[in-house]
Amino acid sequence: MSKISHCISIGDMKALARKKIPSVMFDYIDGGAEDERTLNWNRNAFEKYEFIPRVLRDVSEIDLSAKVQGRPLKLPLIAAPTGMSCMFHYRGEKAVAKAVHKAGGAYTLSAVGTTSIEDIAACSDGPKFFQIYVWHNKAMVQDFILRSRQQGYDGLMLAVDLATLGKRERDIRNGHGRPNLLKLKTGLSALSKPAWLYHYLTQPKWRMANMTAHLPHGALAVKVIDEVNEQFSATVDWKDAAALCKQWNGPFILKGIQCVEDAVKAAEIGATGIVISNHGGRQLDGAPATLDLLPEVVEAVGTDLEVLIDGGIMRGADVIKAIALGAKSVLVGRAYLYGLAAGGQAGVYRVFEILKDEMTRVMQLIGCTSIKALDSSYIRLRNSF
Repeated sequence: MSKISHCISIGDMKALARKKIPSVMFDYIDGGAEDERTLNWNRNAFEKYEFIPRVLRDVSEIDLSAKVQGRPLKLPLIAAPTGMSCMFHYRGEKAVAKAVHKAGGAYTLSAVGTTSIEDIAACSDGPKFFQIYVWHNKAMVQDFILRSRQQGYDGLMLAVDLATLGKRERDIRNGHGRPNLLKLKTGLSALSKPAWLYHYLTQPKWRMANMTAHLPHGALAVKVIDEVNEQFSATVDWKDAAALCKQWNGPFILKGIQCVEDAVKAAEIGATGIVISNHGGRQLDGAPATLDLLPEVVEAVGTDLEVLIDGGIMRGADVIKAIALGAKSVLVGRAYLYGLAAGGQAGVYRVFEILKDEMTRVMQLIGCTSIKALDSSYIRLRNSF
């Protein structure tokens, strides 16, 4: 298999991505914290559920449309914020945003992206969010908010699960955080990936594109990564989140909610949405699988705020299960990064094409014609659980 058109599953795209980019970069996409238990729990949680199909229904027309934070989507899919996307393909975040919007989903730009708030706004006019942190450098945070508002972003997504960085052992072994070792490891693993290496050598160097006015060296990633990591604050609390929510005064989502108590607090401070997320298993190894939390969180918050979810979604069936359990939409991260690594914008679009096809087929086979009609009556825990 050498072409993205031959990929019929996200697993195929993952295999192709492994062939296309250096192992150092592939591990960054694929890995999790410590023993990667939570990473695997996220994925395995979907296996606990089985569908309850209805038959003899007219399922010739399937409506996959959804509405997230007031914005209509053709698909209930949001591209999760992922940092440093140019590591995987030289077109980076622009390729992702264009592909996601063409497919009918929404895009989220990470604060640590390699493309600026302005450049994403210019490249596509689809629904978009900006993912932000409460950092030590308050001026930088204020700058992000102002620019996001000026560029017409549909909402802010505050990441709340990074009081400190998780121990991502694959990355540590590959030299992340140690520039000289990372450069050596990347160089060695890139020798067998000539296309990736060519673009790495001929394209502009990776920059923290949203921080060029706030960091030295033109925000060159290899020179300022330690300074960026030092911005994460262990002092951030609910007052900080509430203040940011009030200042933005628009759609405001907390990403990284991992218990019912915090979901309720998010509603109390005025958030309009949450993402049940453990950072794809990249932070606390031993955090619960996100799908396991979903039903009780939905029950606790009712209609007070929109509940979104990420983690482990590799099939259209996973999306349908999450929505049946109460999620308004889902975020995908690793899945589209595999597509980006495998084939740039076309690879990302193919990932969303695969998910759309799988979602449509599942809806037809369970006898449900609309995402809006999907509920827990179409799903149940398997007897073994």
